Amino acid sequence: MIKTAIILDAGRGTKLWPFAEIRSKGMVSVGNRPLMRHLVDGLKDAGIEKIIIVGGMHAALARNHFRNDSEVTVVEDRTARGPVFSLLCAKQLIEGDFVVLHGDTLVSPADLAALVNAESLPAMLVSPIRGRKGDHITCSVGNGQVHACWGHPRGRGDHFAAGFAFAHEQLSLIENNSGLFTYVEVGNMPAVEGYIEMSVNDYIRDGGTVTAIDVQDHVVDIDKPWHILEADRAIKKLWCDALTENRLAEGASIHPMAYIDGVVALGEGSSIGRNVTIEGKLIVGKNTKIDNGAILRGDNIVGDNCTVRDGCLLEDATVGHKCYVGHGAELGGVIFNGVYLYHYMEISGVIGENVDIGAATVCGTLRFDDGTTRHRIKGRLEAEHEGCDGSFIGDYCRTGVNAILMPGVKIGVYSVIGAGVMLQGDTPNNTLIYAEQTHVKKAWGPEKYGW
Repeated sequence: MIKTAIILDAGRGTKLWPFAEIRSKGMVSVGNRPLMRHLVDGLKDAGIEKIIIVGGMHAALARNHFRNDSEVTVVEDRTARGPVFSLLCAKQLIEGDFVVLHGDTLVSPADLAALVNAESLPAMLVSPIRGRKGDHITCSVGNGQVHACWGHPRGRGDHFAAGFAFAHEQLSLIENNSGLFTYVEVGNMPAVEGYIEMSVNDYIRDGGTVTAIDVQDHVVDIDKPWHILEADRAIKKLWCDALTENRLAEGASIHPMAYIDGVVALGEGSSIGRNVTIEGKLIVGKNTKIDNGAILRGDNIVGDNCTVRDGCLLEDATVGHKCYVGHGAELGGVIFNGVYLYHYMEISGVIGENVDIGAATVCGTLRFDDGTTRHRIKGRLEAEHEGCDGSFIGDYCRTGVNAILMPGVKIGVYSVIGAGVMLQGDTPNNTLIYAEQTHVKKAWGPEKYGW
């Protein structure tokens, strides 16, 4: 049985901007936990005893987070030459057969267990590609086997690799990787990087057989900002589907004048107060207070030490730890830890850590042409995707009162959008934008009006 797993998290995450500026993609919050926390916990449950995380420039963050996990070792790869070379950074620590995962790919515990227990190696955990085209390394699958992997093709392959399992002696495949993905369609232009799928191609070309393990749950490769929303929905569905009856931890309470049309799980010391309305399923962390007419519709997750109150509306939202949502705030999407929403605002999309949203800030999500915003990432015009009309605000940002964020705008870290600004395009990191007004002053009085 496989006892060792490697999680690769050394990529720079430039396409995920602004959410991979202060963290790696594997440390992005999904369901109020770093994505790699889901992988580590799932691997442990599947019987893995040794987990090696290969980080890049943000490896220290992973090392800090997993400091109390005796099974986890964090090593660094600063070369950014691709997954193959990151994997080779862990070579000396690999014992026996091993599993390889990408730190930016959400995989359910059940699918992780299927990969760990693969009977024939090498094996690939393969997932259907949903709503994306031309931005994946794909694989052609049939009769329980992987037949070939293709680099960002226009039409070949309808699956992608969600994980790999190798016998120890197959490490030589990785060591002999060419560092260039040559299985591409004519006219395609591969980057000079080493990918594990190219080693799989070499193995197949040399006459080997690669087992394909079909996923059973929703797998999400977090590559662009809106994929955070997709991953959050996937984990929320997994948890909420498993929630069939109320679960109240020690010290948790529900006020008799709260209206509950659904199922709730409350952590220690959390409470649902007077006149709160719950329509759907709700998962709450520790020491969180939901009170005074708050409305929660759909499936919602609220973290530890939060305040949610005063007629606010949460709709299919995930609220991080130590957040405040109050007084008429409307929220859909994901907010990370330490976000403050107060006074008549509409927020939709993904909001980074410690963001202070000014009163009456509005994120527009409905275009006048009823279309969907198409983003440009690193010069490439992206296909339409669910969630593209949300706003994507980086960590440690602020907005002033009455700021208007048009559909799909992205705001870099450490930036400020001033009062009254109508933001129609992306804002770089470390930027202040404010509006200037021209005033006209004229005499006025009884002789001008009304007398």
